[in-house]
Amino acid sequence: MLFNSLPFLIFFIITYTVYIFYRNNYKIQNLILLGASIVFYGFWSWKFIVLLLFTSSVDYWAGFKIYHSTNGKYKKLILTISVATNLIILGFFKYFNFFVHEFNSFTQLFGLTFHPVTLSIILPLGISFYTFQSISYAWEIYRGENKPIHSIFDYWLFVAFFPHMIAGPIQKGKILIPQIINPRVLTLDKFYEGCYLIFWGLFKKMYVADSLAVYANRLFAQPLGGYTWVDVVLGVWIFAFQIYCDFSGYTDIARGLAKLMGFDFTLNFNLPYFAKSPSEFWKRWHISLSTWLKDFLYIPLGGNRKGKLLTYRNLFLTMLIGGLWHGASNHFLLWGAYQGFLLCIHKLWHETMSKFELYNKIAKTKLYGFIAISATFFLTCYGWLIFRANSVTQLVDMTRTVWLGLGKIGTEFLYPANLVNVIWLLFIIQLFQYFKKDLNGVFNIRSWQLRGFVYLLILFFIGKGINNHVQQFIYFQF
Repeated sequence: MLFNSLPFLIFFIITYTVYIFYRNNYKIQNLILLGASIVFYGFWSWKFIVLLLFTSSVDYWAGFKIYHSTNGKYKKLILTISVATNLIILGFFKYFNFFVHEFNSFTQLFGLTFHPVTLSIILPLGISFYTFQSISYAWEIYRGENKPIHSIFDYWLFVAFFPHMIAGPIQKGKILIPQIINPRVLTLDKFYEGCYLIFWGLFKKMYVADSLAVYANRLFAQPLGGYTWVDVVLGVWIFAFQIYCDFSGYTDIARGLAKLMGFDFTLNFNLPYFAKSPSEFWKRWHISLSTWLKDFLYIPLGGNRKGKLLTYRNLFLTMLIGGLWHGASNHFLLWGAYQGFLLCIHKLWHETMSKFELYNKIAKTKLYGFIAISATFFLTCYGWLIFRANSVTQLVDMTRTVWLGLGKIGTEFLYPANLVNVIWLLFIIQLFQYFKKDLNGVFNIRSWQLRGFVYLLILFFIGKGINNHVQQFIYFQF
């Protein structure tokens, strides 16, 4: 059930109507939302609901055991059981066939014959997201940052709440759980802000992302050598904006839906293409994942507390695992390694150059800021080429095409003129957001006539986006 589909609209109207009817009883509201979330997930596949409830129940049990125990070793054992259960299930569904094939390739290097046994495994929708969210709950209690939730139904709602469970944002227990176990206050301001987020998200997804997808898909569907260097550069830029508007559009809609029901989700995207460094990019892009990786992987590995060499190691390993989180494929591992490499190089550059007073003065200038934003964007875009390539072979061929400047200047299958309206409209809006911080004031201006005009304009663009046909969100596959 896609957010940008008619079935979801009907589903949400029914759910929201019943939810509002019981606005004075948050406990019944929680049961309504849990039931709706199960229906929402069951719309994709009912058979994985049992798996979802099972893994959630293990972490619910672990939270109580950890909190009420005074034995440090016992606490660590329970935490290990909780984390291991989640990771084993995630690993089986997501990585079993991948590691079998990789092991087979490794044995062939030594002339050994190995007949791999693979399974026809269907990846449960959203498993990467709800697994990380569930793991964080036990970790927070182990660290003394949170208390266990009493009702298992409330805990199931924490994990399965339909706006975030498929593709995030990944919610920390200490932020979302208090909102679940306490009454929510529904106000007109929250309703307005929720509407703004939903419409803005639909605009980014249906008008921008789905329009750009046509051209990005066309590039990566070409046979090896069937493109010029200009085609590759423009195509990768197009994909960069496609994946941003697709994923940030989803999370805006998720935050808007939650806002209508009185919940506040954490911000997941903050104008990432205005970042001035790879480090800043990860503070702006998929913030909930990068925060999770920092809190539950980078810091436990030692963070920056054990010397420079180990700090670089920890940065690299964190991003490598973050790449593997996205999918069981070599190009995702390469993408993670590339991101780790960028973070290490930037850290080394910053630590070296910041010792010079002249550099610190230059770094504060607007020209330096513009150059830094441009350089970070270009480096990020090459990362998107690694991320989107259908194979390592295609990645190598496209890199070679750009590096050697192969092909005539011009495009054979991209038609940039058709993209001007989409790209420039998004660019102007993003610039406005960058300097004015938010669009909330534009969507919710006091004059109802002007406010209505803004929403009608957005509906017009969303309507144009329907011509691209309803497309699944990119991050649903993770």
